[in-house]
Amino acid sequence: MKYIFNNDTVTRNGVSGMAKNKIIVVEDEEAIAKMIAMNLRVANYEAAVFYDGAEAAQSLKENHEYDLALLDVMLPGMDGFSLLEVMKEYKIPVIFLTAKEDLDSKIAGLKGGAEDYIVKPFEVLELLVRMEKVLERTNRLESRLKVLDMEINFEEHTVRQNGREILLKPMEFELLCVLAKNKNIAISRENLLSMVWGVDYMGETRTVDVHIGQLRKKLNLGEHIKTVSKMGYRLEE
Repeated sequence: MKYIFNNDTVTRNGVSGMAKNKIIVVEDEEAIAKMIAMNLRVANYEAAVFYDGAEAAQSLKENHEYDLALLDVMLPGMDGFSLLEVMKEYKIPVIFLTAKEDLDSKIAGLKGGAEDYIVKPFEVLELLVRMEKVLERTNRLESRLKVLDMEINFEEHTVRQNGREILLKPMEFELLCVLAKNKNIAISRENLLSMVWGVDYMGETRTVDVHIGQLRKKLNLGEHIKTVSKMGYRLEE
């Protein structure tokens, strides 16, 4: 059984609405699969979900236009390591999401050609960041993102609001990109510092607050960049 999750609707065996980067998710635990798909949709991805490895492999013969695959290892029909070989035939990069945390499995996955190997349970934000890195590394990341009334162009480093370009300082732009790519997800000040300024940045979290204030002012986002008490911020759409 195949389900398509996209930015506008959830449909069965069909696609409607906007298409961003397309992700194939193969996970036999329905609750986990739907949780992943929901978060991908919120983060502006389109997701096709399969609960059986063999069924996923068969579907690729008809449609293999995916930018990334998220695979469990222990699957009915065909296990994740075998499915990895199928994904390689269609040049689809793979991230394993699995409960198998033993070293032999990790080595088998990475030496077999997977781009990354994430052990369950995992944080959604970490998954999204790792996905973005793989999409960037494989030159598959969409260069534009529309959020609210803004269009962000990552290659040009520009932001247009209702067609008018809004000038942002470099770190304001980077902060907006992180919030937009992870819209509707609360991100701590510490994580924002690490994701925008780098893990070696020695400044205080007050830096984040100042830049958030500038984004709210320049882009009129006072109602959309929410302060999450005792944590950080969330861009709501």
